[in-house]
Amino acid sequence: MEYAIYSIIGLIVGIVAGGFLGFAYRKNIAENKTMKAEEAVKKMIEDAQKRAETVKKETILEAKEEVLRLKNEQEQEHKARRSELQHSENRLIQREETLEKKISAVEHREEQASKKLKEAQTAEGTALQLLEQRQAELAIVARMTAEQAKQELLLSVENETRREMAIMIREIEAKAKDEADKKSRNIIAMSIQRCAADHVAETTVSVVPLPNDEMKGRIIGREGRNIRTFETATGVDLIIDDTPEAVILSAFDPVRREVARIALEKLILDGRIHPAHIEEMVKKARKEVDVEIREAGEQAIFEVGIHNLHHEIVKLLGRMKYRTSYGQNVLKHSVEVAHLAGLMASEIGANITVAKRCGLLHDLGKAIDHEVEGSHTQIGADMAKKYNETNLVVNAIAAHHGDIEPTSIEAVLVQAADAISAARPGARRESLENYIKRLQKLEEIANSFSGVEKSYAIQAGREVRIIVKPENVNDADTFIMAKDIVKRIESELEYPGQIKVNVIRETRATEIAK
Repeated sequence: MEYAIYSIIGLIVGIVAGGFLGFAYRKNIAENKTMKAEEAVKKMIEDAQKRAETVKKETILEAKEEVLRLKNEQEQEHKARRSELQHSENRLIQREETLEKKISAVEHREEQASKKLKEAQTAEGTALQLLEQRQAELAIVARMTAEQAKQELLLSVENETRREMAIMIREIEAKAKDEADKKSRNIIAMSIQRCAADHVAETTVSVVPLPNDEMKGRIIGREGRNIRTFETATGVDLIIDDTPEAVILSAFDPVRREVARIALEKLILDGRIHPAHIEEMVKKARKEVDVEIREAGEQAIFEVGIHNLHHEIVKLLGRMKYRTSYGQNVLKHSVEVAHLAGLMASEIGANITVAKRCGLLHDLGKAIDHEVEGSHTQIGADMAKKYNETNLVVNAIAAHHGDIEPTSIEAVLVQAADAISAARPGARRESLENYIKRLQKLEEIANSFSGVEKSYAIQAGREVRIIVKPENVNDADTFIMAKDIVKRIESELEYPGQIKVNVIRETRATEIAK
């Protein structure tokens, strides 16, 4: 019984203990579950927080991106609007400039219109004056016969035509000078600078000095036989006058005069003066002069650089050493012309050799004695043709003074070179009487024209300056007058080089303040 009680008690205790243990176990399980649940909740909260942070960050990034996108869109829209505004502003500026130009053009047209209106008014006044003048002229013509009216009309037309012609001539000359002056001036200046010739030409010696006055008697000889023999052998007049210790040789031919000079000097030096010895010395002197002539010709062609000349032409060139023209040695002048023509030919691309050859031979006719008739240009051309020179050279010789028309550019260059050589300072000398006569003739020709008030020959006769009356001669007529005066000078005067004609028309208004 007790056992049963104990068993029941034990059972109850066991049940109670089991219940307690079960409760404790369940409590423990419950606590564990609660802890796990709390941990799970914490983890879920942490995860949620993490996700929330992530979402937050993503949301912030998206918001920033959206803000940036919106900002970019705003900037692009702003740029577009600014560009549109700039374009609009540019168009407004262009329109403003266009308006200003149009306004300026309108103002300019208004000014032109004003000027044209004034000109029209002036022209109207001039037309009225002309009308009145014509009416007056018609009134005069009405009292003329038909022939007188015809002559008056022809004279009026002629004056008008001459005036128009003078204007055209002035325009053409101005245009031609503008185109040609620079090049021609450069070519001529360069040629003159490169050709360094002597500025003073030599003259042939005609006075022979004597050691003493007693030699004059020995030269004359007994009853004048020595002087007669000398003059017969040389063809030169021997003038013995009161000139102390000198005798004069006079002859038209400078070569003969040179032979006589050499022979006389040899006779004086030798001391033996008698007819036989005189003839012997003259023969020796003539041989010496012949040698000098040949050497002078050869030296000239060597200096110029010309070859293949006929030996007779070489002799003629050498004879020019004893010829002078206006005091200028003809051989030196020919060499100078050859150099000038060659230099100008090189500048313009012409044939240098032909130009030099023509220049050297252009005065060949001056070497021929006076017994051959004709001008030196024609004689020189005939001699060149005789000794097989080309037609070009023959034409250049014949045309260098304008007697015939030149057929080549080299012939024209020879004309220019000849004028340059003759016109340069110191090239030629002439007597005071001829010089004064030429100056007087220049002024006389100028004063013979109607409307001339005064005329002056200046620059040693190389220029004539003419002052006309402005009320009688207009500007156009001055050009015609200058050409007419040039034609008169060319036809009536002989002169070296060129003469410049200046016609001056001047109107002066003078008042006195009191």
